[in-house]
Amino acid sequence: MLKTDGKKLIIEDGFGTVWIEAWGKDSVRVRMTKDRFMDKNDWALEDSAGQISKLPSAEIKIENVDTTYPWAKHFDSETNQIEKTSGQTACLKNGRMFVKVNYENWISFWKIENEKEELLFEEQWRNRWRIDRFCVPTNNAGRELKANPGKFNNKATVRFEAYDDEKIFGMGQYQDSHLDKKGGVWELSQKNSQASVPFIISSRGYGFLWNNPAIGTASFATNGTVWVAEETQKIDYWVTCGSPAEIEENYTAVAGRTPMMPDFAMGFWQCKLRYRNQEEVIQVAKEYRKRGLPLDVIVIDFFHWSCQGDFKFDAEDWPDPDKMVKELSEMNVKLMVSVWPTIDERSENFEEMASLGLLISFDKKDGFNMDWMGNTVFFDTTNPETRKYVWEKCKENYFKKGIQLFWLDEAEPEYGLYEFDHYKYHLGPAMECSNIYPYYYAKGFYDGLKEEGVDLPLSLVRCAWAGSQKYGAVVWSGDVHSDFRSFRNQVQAGLSMAIAGIPWWTTDIGGFLGGDIKSEEFKELLVRWFQWGCFCPVMRLHGERPPFHKPEKAYHEVRGYQIKQMESGQDNEVWAFGDEIYKILEKYLKLRASLKPYIKEQMKTAHEKGAPVMRPLMYDFSDDELSWEIEDQYMFGPKLMVCPVMEAGVRKRLVYLPVLSSGEKWIELSSNKEYEGGQEVEVDAPLDCMPVFSRGQFIL
Repeated sequence: MLKTDGKKLIIEDGFGTVWIEAWGKDSVRVRMTKDRFMDKNDWALEDSAGQISKLPSAEIKIENVDTTYPWAKHFDSETNQIEKTSGQTACLKNGRMFVKVNYENWISFWKIENEKEELLFEEQWRNRWRIDRFCVPTNNAGRELKANPGKFNNKATVRFEAYDDEKIFGMGQYQDSHLDKKGGVWELSQKNSQASVPFIISSRGYGFLWNNPAIGTASFATNGTVWVAEETQKIDYWVTCGSPAEIEENYTAVAGRTPMMPDFAMGFWQCKLRYRNQEEVIQVAKEYRKRGLPLDVIVIDFFHWSCQGDFKFDAEDWPDPDKMVKELSEMNVKLMVSVWPTIDERSENFEEMASLGLLISFDKKDGFNMDWMGNTVFFDTTNPETRKYVWEKCKENYFKKGIQLFWLDEAEPEYGLYEFDHYKYHLGPAMECSNIYPYYYAKGFYDGLKEEGVDLPLSLVRCAWAGSQKYGAVVWSGDVHSDFRSFRNQVQAGLSMAIAGIPWWTTDIGGFLGGDIKSEEFKELLVRWFQWGCFCPVMRLHGERPPFHKPEKAYHEVRGYQIKQMESGQDNEVWAFGDEIYKILEKYLKLRASLKPYIKEQMKTAHEKGAPVMRPLMYDFSDDELSWEIEDQYMFGPKLMVCPVMEAGVRKRLVYLPVLSSGEKWIELSSNKEYEGGQEVEVDAPLDCMPVFSRGQFIL
């Protein structure tokens, strides 16, 4: 049965209830439940300002029709009778988005352009039952909510038709080299260096959000597109249409847009594993100033605390944080400190947090979430009381000392074993909601900083989910390796995150794992990564850089416990790699400083319209078919095309120049040479220069 309540189109077929409703410009939201009432979680589509309810309702039309089942003539061979049945069809129109429901209740999505209907995609309804049986099917194979034996919630599966010519972009951050996700199977779960943000843009002209934080998979195969949530209460997805830029604008209008990035964050961030005491931090900042180099943020990494979960400086190595913050401020340098969600059983906060139910609990086993440097349990970010508790501790021990920047590490969270069915959150079983953990991690600090009067809160977070951008999350790509293969993966990861709605993104320049500062091979990698980092939304140098410095003493005592001291890597400042490398890094540091006015324009556009700062060529040149094919170049804002060098020993590279409007030309910044668009050219790429092209004249 098809019906409407005036705002939404409702399908009731005995197997569940489906809602289809307008949800933003040229967009619809689709939900399905088998329960009596629709689950109220809006997840990434939470409408705290009530904007969706203020929008005009969609145009809904329901019609009764005579339907003819063409296979029925095979049902009675003697009479060759064509069976006729009464049925209903419906359509819902919201701007250019047009949704049809046929007489068998399967759904198709269309775009109306110049009064013509263009099919975007549709549910996949053919299956063995439909083909082999000569009767009306009793279930729609396009969408299923099936009981999970022994589990409280259902398993959700939604199937759509596949299209051979389709290209798919987005999905967040995965460690592979392919920008086009078509043909892949993508795990919907959060892990170190993997951020599942299930929003895509299709070359067929639609955007799609899988609005479900459950553990699952997304498959974009040649024989069908399939989305799966292993445990959930409902199917929930959102669809929009338009050009890539229109899709991104529509999506961020409903999922949230990033705040305006503060000026200092657009500069250069210095970090390493790890500054051992406040004297090291001050001396590094002084050296940058002595050399006349830009430095905007310096970061204190983990284990500046005595014990995980204490959320404060260890007094032995950090005796006067107030003085440290004051000295850095006088040098116009902001300080960021690391926060981990791991609470050690020896922490002064462990018993209280456990008794208040602020830690992640266990359904199927006893033990700890992580046993690295101590037995620890992750705090539960999905619990608002946890977020308040942790912020109050950080407010007392960091914020009141003048620190407003927080590095929210381990944000997946990084379980010792990624066996999600062991864990239970405030919002429910981890299988049902685990992917939203980093979203609430960022929200806790964003809300706390806003309450204290910070206009533009910002946190560095190691993971994200759909909508994380609205909480000032700068996402970085995790503990990636120091090699060219990993470097190539990061370029793709950053562009995919941008399309998934996360415009603030960065990496550990040079990679995190490995990277001998005396190795010529690593120095080349560092230069190429640093050049590319200059054209990322945030430019940040970090890494562990073995071999490690051993601490002066292996353990220290805290409240009667022996706590292991943490090692520190080699120097990781721009002057640590030799004079030749220093000159190149200095050049790009100063280039970054000169780019800040341009970067500020892009950050403003990201804040106001949701436009990514870095984005694949297809975003700006969607009418150029070849632009959908290019995976090793990208646009940094609308004017600069960046062509990173991602292989060792390469000193030339091929560059595709997209088709431009009449009269426009591409200009290579290093040579000022002009090129026509619509061609591939080979350009020089000496070690001290990464090819960058401007769309018309560009003045630094």
